Amino acid sequence: MNDGFLRIDLQLFAQEEKTEEATPHKRREVRREGQVAKSTDLNAAVTLFAVFLLILFTHQYYIKILYDYISRCLTDGVLRRITGSELMYIFADSSLFIIKFMAPILLTGIAAGLAANLGQVGFLFAPSAVKPKLSNINPINGFKRIFSRRSLVELLKSLLKVAVVGWVTYVLVRNNFEKLVFIMFMDLMPMLEVVVYVVSRVALGALGAFLVIAILDYIYQRYDFRKRIRMTRREVKDEFKQTEGDPLIKSRQRERQRLLAQRRMMKKVPEATVVITNPTRLAVALKYEVGEQDAPEVVAKGAGHIAKKIVQLAEENDVPVVENKPVAQFIYHNVEIGQEIPPELYKAVAEILAVIYRFKRKKLA
Repeated sequence: MNDGFLRIDLQLFAQEEKTEEATPHKRREVRREGQVAKSTDLNAAVTLFAVFLLILFTHQYYIKILYDYISRCLTDGVLRRITGSELMYIFADSSLFIIKFMAPILLTGIAAGLAANLGQVGFLFAPSAVKPKLSNINPINGFKRIFSRRSLVELLKSLLKVAVVGWVTYVLVRNNFEKLVFIMFMDLMPMLEVVVYVVSRVALGALGAFLVIAILDYIYQRYDFRKRIRMTRREVKDEFKQTEGDPLIKSRQRERQRLLAQRRMMKKVPEATVVITNPTRLAVALKYEVGEQDAPEVVAKGAGHIAKKIVQLAEENDVPVVENKPVAQFIYHNVEIGQEIPPELYKAVAEILAVIYRFKRKKLA
């Protein structure tokens, strides 16, 4: 039996590995879809740390309003007869206390959260990220997400956060436990000061540990994001064709543009004043109108076959053809079509034009 009767290239079924870094175009596309490298832990850590600093620097304000509210509740509240109007007063007083207590915290938390998010991803508006997708409610896809490597990493990170922050909190509470034992024998104001001191120490330690974990998580999220948006070599090539165009098509377009430019150039040869040659390899056509131009202008130039066509067109239209190797070479290599000749060629070209004008006058005479 011939082994080559049915031969299948298994490489056709092999999934190409994503080894190439994402291109700028791919990064823009995934960002437009709302996919960015972002750590929610860092947002939470920055928000909590900002709130903690607010309370730390304004704790006297919070102690005072808390002391005043508790004092009113323990003095006037006990002796006050409960009626409908009194209930309304208590509700209004409690609401005002909650607003005074929580408003600065909420505003600081919102501002810090926005700042942390903008610092990570900048301003991002991605409606497609919140668009409903059937794949999100597909139980098979949901099962895959639950038991994916990414979900396992997130679970381990959560356990690590709880373990580290919990251990730091336990150590700090244990070290300050004696202070908390004696607060029951203190007056209200000293008791509040001790509670604020202990809570601030514990919160600072826990938040410090949480912030370190969040920074490490942000670094990991950037690494994981770069890895997830990697591309295969085939994807890079396909994207290049889509964005830059097929190289074959672009080469054809360049060739077409070159031919069109060449045709436009050839149409100007009959209007030239003189054609200077090398004598056979190069040819440049100059146009000069006395009183209208400051210096002769290069209207056409070429080498090889193009040079021969320029000379042929010049002879067919009675344009003088002059052989001057140095001038032809200099103009061909240093002056572009549509530009005037440089000052260093004025004398040499003027001599050529003077000979042509003398010849024309003699011919007319």
